[in-house]
Amino acid sequence: MARTAVLNAPSRQVTVPGPRRHFRSHPWATAYTFIAPNLVLFSAFSFFPLLYAFWISFHDWSLIGDAEWIGLGNYRRLLTDTQFWHALLNTAVYAVASVPTTMAIGLLLAVALNRRLPGRVFLRSVYFLPVVVSAVATGTIAAWLFNEHYGVINALLVQAGVGRIPWLSSTAWALPSLVIATMWVRVGFCMVVYLAALQSIPSLYYEAAVMDGAGPLRQFRAITLPLLRPATFLLLVLSVIHSFQVFDLIYVMTGGGPGFSTTMLVQYIFQSAFVTSEMGYASTIGVVLYAIVLIFTLVQWRVSRQGENVL
Repeated sequence: MARTAVLNAPSRQVTVPGPRRHFRSHPWATAYTFIAPNLVLFSAFSFFPLLYAFWISFHDWSLIGDAEWIGLGNYRRLLTDTQFWHALLNTAVYAVASVPTTMAIGLLLAVALNRRLPGRVFLRSVYFLPVVVSAVATGTIAAWLFNEHYGVINALLVQAGVGRIPWLSSTAWALPSLVIATMWVRVGFCMVVYLAALQSIPSLYYEAAVMDGAGPLRQFRAITLPLLRPATFLLLVLSVIHSFQVFDLIYVMTGGGPGFSTTMLVQYIFQSAFVTSEMGYASTIGVVLYAIVLIFTLVQWRVSRQGENVL
């Protein structure tokens, strides 16, 4: 009886405490937590100032007092402003002259220094040094080199029997001297980007090309150039943006002169904002400059994507 009662007794369910459930955040929350500092800085110093500049472009504001709403008045003025179109032309000529040459020289240096050469690490550092130096310092050095009276370049030209060239005081030579100085500053950056891209190309491609009888020039055209297309697209976009935003180098070397021959869009924005105190008009030029760079980037990105689809 006792045994039967024990067997028929209701069993008690013992609840064993399981592991504590920790709070699991969503993946998007973790991602935004990591990018929050950069997002805050970008919003504070880039995104919101851009929106504010677009808003100010519809006002007449001299930095003192309240801004007066004038609608599209600044944009209508821009269409008939000969100085704006001159600055835009100077910027376009400067970009067309400096960007392709800088990228081409950077590519040649990268190909040369990608081989086993004595002192190649030292040469890479020498070519990249102007990139890390302050633009004001490089502009000061370039202004001294191109000086008409005591510059090193003219001294060498005089010894060669060519004569002195008014590099920075002539409207014909001022812009070419800026292009040469820009090439000196930017060629190291292009070299490093191309060098990194070259080192990422598998060597088996070149080994197979050698087995097929392809020479160095054929390998460069059929293997190196196509595989360098992403790096070329990156450098093209960055170089064009840099050429349209250049200010400190030109301000130190020529100050926009002689006359108006080397005044770029960014310097014209600076003059309109802080020299003539026309912040609304300066913001209008800035918005147009932003639109030009954005349109170029989108077009180049579309062309690059179409080229990749063809390949």
